[in-house]
Amino acid sequence: MPSMENESSNVSRAEEIKLQANEAFKAHKYGQAIDLYTQAIELNSQNAVYWANRAFAHTKLEEYGSSIQDATMAIEVDPKYSKGYYRQGAAYLAMGKFKEALKDFQQVKKICPNDPDATKKLKECEKAVMKLKFEEAISVPKSERHSVADSIDYHTIVVEPQYSVAKIGGDVVTLDFVKKMMDDFKNQKCLHKRYAFQIVLQTREMLRNQPSLVDIDVPDGSHFTVCGDVRGQFYDLINIFELNGLPSEENPYLFNGDFVDRGFFLRGAIYLARGNHESKSMNKIYGFEGEVRSKLSETFVELFAEVFCCLPLAHVINQKVFVVHGGLFSVDGVKLSDIRAIDRFCEPPEEGLMCELLWSDPQPFSGRGPSKRGVVKDEGYEIEHDGKLITVFSAPNYCDQMGNKGAFIRIEAPDLKPNIVTSSAVPHPDVKPMAYANNFLRMFQ
Repeated sequence: MPSMENESSNVSRAEEIKLQANEAFKAHKYGQAIDLYTQAIELNSQNAVYWANRAFAHTKLEEYGSSIQDATMAIEVDPKYSKGYYRQGAAYLAMGKFKEALKDFQQVKKICPNDPDATKKLKECEKAVMKLKFEEAISVPKSERHSVADSIDYHTIVVEPQYSVAKIGGDVVTLDFVKKMMDDFKNQKCLHKRYAFQIVLQTREMLRNQPSLVDIDVPDGSHFTVCGDVRGQFYDLINIFELNGLPSEENPYLFNGDFVDRGFFLRGAIYLARGNHESKSMNKIYGFEGEVRSKLSETFVELFAEVFCCLPLAHVINQKVFVVHGGLFSVDGVKLSDIRAIDRFCEPPEEGLMCELLWSDPQPFSGRGPSKRGVVKDEGYEIEHDGKLITVFSAPNYCDQMGNKGAFIRIEAPDLKPNIVTSSAVPHPDVKPMAYANNFLRMFQ
């Protein structure tokens, strides 16, 4: 009898905590909501709603791996609970896994045949998969592909007399031009296609000549700055430069991937690494492709895709600090020479070393576990494993709703001790972060 009373008490308490979690979710306090849903699950793990709700909160924090895990548990607890499949499908979609998402939405439709929302999302997912299959069918083998960059001669593009935004005089991008361009971008002015082509093409040439693993030498008495995800938040990028100085040979930067989407700045003493968002699939979903197509042209979409395939995958500073966008590997024994040997000039594969360099996540405990794919850090950074591991995220108040700080790391040679600088978001024009995102993705926001 006491056992039944305790069980009933746990169920009731779990419901109370779930309601608290729901309120935290409504207030955009997703981390708090996750903690509360976890407490509810610990009291009653056989309630599929708790698992699905926590999956949704993980999705809001872009912890898609964790979201899929929770949605899977919701389905195991109750195979007829449609939101379990719904949450799992939405997480797969956000990761660009359209075929996996389709299976889940087909199941949602099967469980809820008369639900118009389920029907709408299934149709959109079917269209996305059909488009993907079509693109695969007409794709040209790698050995037969021609570079779009080779077909572009920016010298022949005429700049209209009335054009008044930043101009490049000749073939050299100068600091004065960069400063003018940044000021123009602050005022939401667009760079002429001639100069945009010139910058991107010259950047491509520099990047393609770099190895997959770049060694960086910071002389004694000098410093070096590492930034995490910027995610297209231009005004916050400018704020980093205002706080830490413009890039130069004396003030070099490494931008460690995910500088696009939801909202690119190159040249100077800047190192760039590829992130999981520097890929066709992510650019289609999160808005970079749409923005480039709207402001420039389809040719630029193809050109950026080529340039992203030239980005190095990792950097080593003074033979001591390993910097990578994602994390480490699902197998032991990977050497730096293995990373140097990766043929990176392609879209990220579904598995293997290149995939894991871009997609895997660190975790606080030893060993390996499923990657939760979480990026947003409340303070802009996180230090783990006795200071041997630092995660940095440089997009404050991510998507105008997370309330997090941004951060960058400034290190000085020879001791390479990290000095972490944090900042809050700065004002920007009223342009929605997901303005150019895929319509299908916005259906789940």
